[in-house]
Amino acid sequence: MSGIIQLLPDHVANQIAAGEVVQRPASVVKELLENAVDAKASDIKLIVKEAGKTLVQVIDNGLGMNTTDARLCFERHATSKIRQAEDLFDLHTKGFRGEALASIAAIAHVEMKTKQDQEELGNHIVIEGSKLTSQEVAVLPKGTSFAVKNLFFNIPARRNFLKSETVELRHVLDEFHRVALAHPSISFTLIHNGSELFNLPGSNRRQRIVTLFGGKTNEKLVPVSEDTDLIKITGFVGKPEFSKKSRGEQFFFVNDRYIKSPYLHHAIMSAFEGLLKEGNQPSYFLYLQVPPHTIDINIHPTKTEIKFDDEHSLYAILRSAVKHSLGQFNVSPILDFERDANLDTPYQYKDKTADFPTIEVDAGFNPFASEKPSKSLNTFGSYKKDIAQANWESLYVGLKQDTEELASFSFESTEVTGSLFDEQSSESMAHTTYQIHKKYIVSAIKSGMLVMDQRRAHQRVLYEQFLTNITIQKAASQQLLFPLTLFFSTNEIQLLHEMQPTIENTGFIFDTFTADAVQISGLPLAMAESEVSIVLEELINNLQNEIPESSFSQSDTIAKSMAKSLAVKSGTYLTDKEQENLVNSLFACKEPTISPFQKPTFITFTVEDLDKRFAL
Repeated sequence: MSGIIQLLPDHVANQIAAGEVVQRPASVVKELLENAVDAKASDIKLIVKEAGKTLVQVIDNGLGMNTTDARLCFERHATSKIRQAEDLFDLHTKGFRGEALASIAAIAHVEMKTKQDQEELGNHIVIEGSKLTSQEVAVLPKGTSFAVKNLFFNIPARRNFLKSETVELRHVLDEFHRVALAHPSISFTLIHNGSELFNLPGSNRRQRIVTLFGGKTNEKLVPVSEDTDLIKITGFVGKPEFSKKSRGEQFFFVNDRYIKSPYLHHAIMSAFEGLLKEGNQPSYFLYLQVPPHTIDINIHPTKTEIKFDDEHSLYAILRSAVKHSLGQFNVSPILDFERDANLDTPYQYKDKTADFPTIEVDAGFNPFASEKPSKSLNTFGSYKKDIAQANWESLYVGLKQDTEELASFSFESTEVTGSLFDEQSSESMAHTTYQIHKKYIVSAIKSGMLVMDQRRAHQRVLYEQFLTNITIQKAASQQLLFPLTLFFSTNEIQLLHEMQPTIENTGFIFDTFTADAVQISGLPLAMAESEVSIVLEELINNLQNEIPESSFSQSDTIAKSMAKSLAVKSGTYLTDKEQENLVNSLFACKEPTISPFQKPTFITFTVEDLDKRFAL
C-alpha cells in the first residue's frame, strides 16, 4: 500500500510561499526595493503600471550578479545574506529568507537584467510561472533591473481579490515611502503610468520627509535625540497642533527597517498625553538603532514585526525622549524653577530693618465746633484747618418744602392679576420641541412622545442633501472673498485631484492644484471657513481607507464623510426654531428612521408606555 504523504512539487511550494510573501503588488515593490538597497545601489527607479497589476519594475545601479547567481537567486531559500542559523540574530540587511524572488516568479512573468561592474557582458533571464524560458548574455549597464509583469496571471482567484487601482496605488506609495524614508542618502524615482510622481535626490532625513510630505511639513517637525547603551533614538515628532484624525504619518524604523509596534506607539501617545485633541493622532518619524542580537526579526513573513529583548526599558526611554523634546522646544508646558533676579533683595538693603509708620491723632479736633481751631496739632490733619466749619443745620434747609411737593404727586394704579401671562401670550409662547442636555430633542406626537438624537438626525439630513447634489450635479456654493489655500501631502493632493468632480458637486470650488497645496474659492452653504481643513482631512482619511470601484459608492463615501463632519455635535445648544427645523427636515427625508451609519435617529414612547411606567 502506497503512502498518503507526498512531497509537494517546487512550483506548488513556491505558490504557497507566495501566499505569505506576495499579497498584492505593493508586496512585490517592497521586496524588490529592499533587494536594491541591499545591493548597495545609490540610485533606484521604480516603474509601475496600473498600480502594479500589469508591471512592477525596479532598476538600480547596485553590485549586480554573475551568471551563476542570476540563475540561483530564483531558487527557494537561496540568499546571500546569511550562511548559518546564528546569522539570524546579527542581521544588517533587508531580505534574508530567500523566498521572495522564487515566490514572485511562481505567480508572474519575471524578466531580469543584471551585470557586475567588472564584467563586460550581463545576463538576461526570463521566467514565467517558475519555468525558465530563456537565459542569454546581453550588453547591459551596471546594476540590476527586475520587471514583474501580469501578477497572479496563473491564480485568477487571487487576482480577483485585488482592490481598485487607487487603493492598490496607495499601498504601493506606502511601501515606497517606507523604504525612501529609511534610506535618505539614496536617490529614488517613482513613475506611474508614464507620469513621474516622485523624484527624490539623496539628502538628509529632514529633507527627505519634507520632500515626501510637502513643504509645510518642515514647520511641524520637532527633533528627537537620545543616546543610551540600550538604544539610540533620532528623528522627529509632529507638533500637537498639527495632529490629524488619521494615522498616516507614523513611522518606526529599527536599524533602518520599517516596523509596526503598537507597544512603542503607546509610548508616543503617552508622551503626548494632555496635548492632543480627543481622537487625534500625532505624526512621528523615529529611527531606532539597537544591537542586532537584542531583536528577533524572523517572526513574521513580511518582516514588519520585531521582538525586543527588553521592551519595558525601550518604552520608558522612548517616552522620556519624546516628552523631553516637546518640553525643550516649548511645545508642551513645563515648570520653570529658575529664580527671577528681579525678585531678589538688593544688597544694600540686606541688613537694614524695616521702617514702621507713625500715626498721630488730633485729640482736640471737633467736627461740630462752631469756631475753627486756631492751629492744627499735626501736619497729617492739616487739610482740615482750611475747611469752613458751617452750621450743620444748614444742610436741612428746604427739606420740608420738597417733601410736601413729593406728597402731592399721584401714581398710576396697577391691577394685580392672578397669572403671570394672559391667555393670548401663553398660547404664543407654547413650545412644540424641547432640548435635553443639549443632545436630545423631545417633541409631542399624536400617540405620545418622540425623542430624537440631534447629531444622528442632522447626519441623515445632510447625507441626503449631499447625495442629491452629487447625483443631479447641482449644488449651491458660497464664494469666498479671499481664496483659501490648504497644504497636504503629495498623495493626498493626488487623491483630491482624482475626486475633484465628485467633491465639487457638494459645493466646493477648487481653483488650482500644486504639488503640496490646493486653492479653494467656494464652499458648501452649511460649512464655515474654519471647518474646511477638518472636513477635507476626514474626507481624505475615509477615502484612503477604502475607495470602492463604482462611482455611486464613491459618492456615497463622500456624502457620508461630509455629513459626519458637518453635523451638529452633541452638546450644542439649538434654538426653538432650529429644533423645529431639524425635526421637520428629518421627516422630509426618504429614510428618517436611521442615520447614514445605520444607527437609529429617534425613539418613540406611546401614552400607554408612559402609563405603565407610572403604574409601577
